[in-house]
Amino acid sequence: MQGEVDLWIKLAYSAMLAVIVPVYIVSWGWRNFLWFSDIALIGTGIALWLESSLLASMMALAVLLPELVWNASYFGRLLFGAHVTDLAGYMFDPGKSRFVRALSLFHVVLPVVLLWLLHELGYDPRALPAQTVLAWLVLPLTYAVTTPADENINWVRGFGDTAQTRVPPRLWLAMLMAAFPLVLYLPTHFVLQRVFGP
Repeated sequence: MQGEVDLWIKLAYSAMLAVIVPVYIVSWGWRNFLWFSDIALIGTGIALWLESSLLASMMALAVLLPELVWNASYFGRLLFGAHVTDLAGYMFDPGKSRFVRALSLFHVVLPVVLLWLLHELGYDPRALPAQTVLAWLVLPLTYAVTTPADENINWVRGFGDTAQTRVPPRLWLAMLMAAFPLVLYLPTHFVLQRVFGP
């Protein structure tokens, strides 16, 4: 289905990536790119250029629900002072660069681009097993290259900023690896297949 995505959209998204990626490497470090949202940020850029329904579908499965929660958390606090979750709490930390925080507004753009891509290219049901395999690679890698003192990337050490202590850390990781496809991906898969499927 070549020719579905206009060149200007590809170039605009790539320009956004050209700013965000180097700034994030300097500001947050390379481990930050293990967050599924950052993987999806880059994966969506690749999906745009390849016009790949499979890659767009994988990225949508991975992040649409978390991105909706991020947006609810951010705009809820920004507009109404409501505390929804801590997911976007760093956006209100004056100790962090305003410019770097502004770049995190990609969380607003990303779900819109993904939904538009699915509208244009359709949803590929192979995304469910493919994204599950990707998660099963990323989660253990994240666990291996971070410590409890690091940022809790992809919640591999517990929900929130601090490591959980109720279950052994590797058992938590195994439970998380089961939860991502069953609790997050599977319901999203059914919705996306119904809305954007053939």
